[in-house]
Amino acid sequence: MNFEELGHVYIIAELSANHCGDFDIAVETLKSMKASGADAVKLQTFTPDSMTMDSEQDWFQTRKDSLWGGQKLFDLYKKAQTPWEWHKKLQDLAKDLGLDFFSSPFDFAAIEKLQSINVPAYKIASFEITDTPLIQKVAQTGKPIIISTGIATEEDIQLAVETCRKENNNQIALLKCTSAYPAPYDEINLNAIPILKEKYKVTPGLSDHTLSIAVPVAAVTLGAKIIEKHFILDKNLPSVDKDFSLDPAEFKEMVTAIRQTEQALGNATLKLTDKAEKARQSRRSLFVVKNIKKGETLTPGNVKSLRPGIGLHPKYFQQIIGKKASRELDAGTPLSFNDITG
Repeated sequence: MNFEELGHVYIIAELSANHCGDFDIAVETLKSMKASGADAVKLQTFTPDSMTMDSEQDWFQTRKDSLWGGQKLFDLYKKAQTPWEWHKKLQDLAKDLGLDFFSSPFDFAAIEKLQSINVPAYKIASFEITDTPLIQKVAQTGKPIIISTGIATEEDIQLAVETCRKENNNQIALLKCTSAYPAPYDEINLNAIPILKEKYKVTPGLSDHTLSIAVPVAAVTLGAKIIEKHFILDKNLPSVDKDFSLDPAEFKEMVTAIRQTEQALGNATLKLTDKAEKARQSRRSLFVVKNIKKGETLTPGNVKSLRPGIGLHPKYFQQIIGKKASRELDAGTPLSFNDITG
């Protein structure tokens, strides 16, 4: 996987907790991801102990204003985890389907697990962007690194990028992300995408937590080369992430819109396409609209600018008015300089 050689916008379907702890649901979800046009499936590789402590202390509780308010972080992550024994099975399925398969590790053990099955890339989640030891360990694998910037300051982003580059790993993508679930539109700030590219010299992209397909499409117009969206097989499933995930129909609609947008963006050139060149034949030019005798004066009453473009360019209209016809001209004749004297 080489970010610089991506032939099109790379679309990642995030499985997250949307398997609901059921392996069969995970399998069907991967199949549906492929059918919906995803390029890759991404998992999250963690255990509750690698994320937090099983503690009743206040700081180990979810925020009361969050989507998951009112429970311990440990219990939330226990529900959300993807069993490690699923990874190789899901990787094999992804390979058969033609999907790239990788994950977000959350500790060194997760990196070792993912290295053992030779994933082609790694994702650093937004809340781990300040975990420089984790980023350093991932960078040392030599694999491409995709980093979400949801809670990051500019200093955080700079440190994460420098941490990768100190390990001689320059295969870095930064995804503009808003760490709100679902994310409000007035906090998305897509205009930061070109800044990520220019300031940090990386491949830019978007990790999107809105329920919109317009946001990722707009991101593509601003230069995003990677789009990541949570994917759920059915929004009736009791997943902790369902409220900011797209179902198969929505995801497919997004992929179609992105592919159409890519085609529409084209190249940064004003040169006409072949079809436009052909259409150019229908442009306006100067025609005789009333019969004109030899020696008769050309006037706005007997010459007009009409379609198609087989006569003189309309820019010559003022120059030829008042000149004489060099020969008899029938109505409908496209004018040429040979038809004019004086």
